[in-house]
Amino acid sequence: MATTTASSSDKEVYHNVQEKDVQIVNRSGSEGDASVEAGEVNNPLHRKLESRHMQMIAIGGAIGAGLFVGSGSALQKGGPAALVMGFMIIGVQLFLTMQALAELGVLFPVNGAFFTYACRFVDPSWGFAIGWDYAIGWLAILPFEITAASLTIAFWPSAADINIGVWIAVFLVVLTAVQFFGVRGYGEVEFVLSMVKILACTGFIILGIIINCGGVPTDNRGYIGGKYWQDPGAFRHGFKGFCSVFVTASFAFGGTELSGLAAAEAKNPLKSIPQATRQVFWRIAFFYVVNLFVLGLIVPSDSDVLLNSHGANTKASPFVYAMVLAGIKGLPSVFNVVICLSVLSVANSATFGSTRTLQALAAQGMAPKFLVYIDKHGRPIWSIIIQIAFGFLAFANEATDGGSQFFNWLLALGGLANFFIWGTICLSHVRFRAGWLAQGHTIDQLPFQACFGVWGSYVGIFMNVLCMVATFYTALFPIGGSPNAMDFFETYLAAPFIFALYLGWRFYKHRGSKWYISAQDMDVTSGMRMDIEELREIAAKAQSANAGIASWPKRFVRGLI
Repeated sequence: MATTTASSSDKEVYHNVQEKDVQIVNRSGSEGDASVEAGEVNNPLHRKLESRHMQMIAIGGAIGAGLFVGSGSALQKGGPAALVMGFMIIGVQLFLTMQALAELGVLFPVNGAFFTYACRFVDPSWGFAIGWDYAIGWLAILPFEITAASLTIAFWPSAADINIGVWIAVFLVVLTAVQFFGVRGYGEVEFVLSMVKILACTGFIILGIIINCGGVPTDNRGYIGGKYWQDPGAFRHGFKGFCSVFVTASFAFGGTELSGLAAAEAKNPLKSIPQATRQVFWRIAFFYVVNLFVLGLIVPSDSDVLLNSHGANTKASPFVYAMVLAGIKGLPSVFNVVICLSVLSVANSATFGSTRTLQALAAQGMAPKFLVYIDKHGRPIWSIIIQIAFGFLAFANEATDGGSQFFNWLLALGGLANFFIWGTICLSHVRFRAGWLAQGHTIDQLPFQACFGVWGSYVGIFMNVLCMVATFYTALFPIGGSPNAMDFFETYLAAPFIFALYLGWRFYKHRGSKWYISAQDMDVTSGMRMDIEELREIAAKAQSANAGIASWPKRFVRGLI
């Protein structure tokens, strides 16, 4: 199916259509799930995110410690070839997911996005489980990222003597201040920080090529070429090492879906969401795969330094280590600043992801009612207060009696959230298409179509299941050690937690109702910013614009660029 967008005039029509205050009602006959739109009638979320913000959220929102630090652990466990292949597989999976999310987000730019889509097109109980796990995941990530950013300061000996609690307090105040500026503040901060990360990734590729070709005078290794792919080798620890890369890759890519969550606050979703979605491809191809390929050429995967590549231990960052191996002075400190800013960027994203999800949960009647409140500046104020309160858990790492262990278990609740969220987005897309067609609509009416249609979503679901199986395998049988119950549950706790939420809410609210929403009972019209006739006109013009592109490879390439 071709990826289609409307012309500029149609986009303007789309942008200017007055949104109707309609309720998103589950027509399957279940009760108790209130409307997202109903929770926004008095003080709606402000639509201030421009196209440039949405694109930077997609490109740089997830480039952080997962890439700059965590990739070292994946390199050590799987080897350079497994590292690149693992990230490519997760990248393809994410590309298919984002195509599905873009189709839904353009048509229904509602608060809660994928959580709301699950409630409407799959099952309200599953939406409840996914929404809460996603919110808890971001709530826990904030104190983790604040702690990680504080640890980066210890890279410099002059700052190592300062208690980490000081830096935690500083960063917490900064992130709190950003919240006062609402969604526009989040967008501008992400735009600037993402630009820094993009420049850093581009610079590292150039530097890595120079190092590999022997162009650094202080590097005694000279020309390296493919030496490290032969010794210690392209793969390490066999199939188990390959599977272990998936966990790191999913953590690194986590946050890309935030561009879909931001749809409700985008000025023009029809323009900005497709553009942001296309950027996912380039981010996968350039900022991740190329960087990691170059990294595998210039850093040996059997280095003991990589054993400590986790959290924000920037001294063990493979990117910093590559510069140290080359004997380059000063540049490791510069890149450490980039890592610190990248971690703070993820913390900034955490505040956005959790607060919007909590507000949407409350608007659906799935969280305390007071969380529905949005002030006149478009800020879900009570959700923000709860998120900032969670930020104080960063000080728990300073506790000498079980503080860090408590923190690890809290993080474990959202450990597999990415796989569940991405799989649910694809499932929601499949179910939406079924409902859309069953109620007499046609695919050609959609203003944006996922380039591989429902088959892409089916493949995305299958890949998510495979990745969760691989994660289960490596959690149960870790590399270089015997099975450990605590380590296994810290990795896989999210799975039973999500199913417990699902079953609990089903028996509490939807006992006796169907286990899924049938295609005929779905609400496939509420939440649009245009009516069906306007939608039909815009889609027809978009289809006409692509009429001259006959073959699907050409349509695919055009959809990307």
